[in-house]
Amino acid sequence: MLEVTCNDRLGKKVRVKISNPDDTIGDLKKLIAAQTKGTRWDKIVPRSGTRFSKDHITIADYEIHDGMNLELYYQ
Repeated sequence: MLEVTCNDRLGKKVRVKISNPDDTIGDLKKLIAAQTKGTRWDKIVPRSGTRFSKDHITIADYEIHDGMNLELYYQ
């Protein structure tokens, strides 16, 4: 199980627990949207140096690991 911290620098900071590293970025975005009420999952773009914008790529392929901090941007 992975736990990542997501911060949008506008006051929303959430910790998201990911059960499987083979989950996709789209699954991660849905988990973030569920914890940040009022934000649509398809408008969220997580970032940590590079943009994680392709929803079908797995978390393991983007090398997201436990304890990582992600910045959130919105489209």
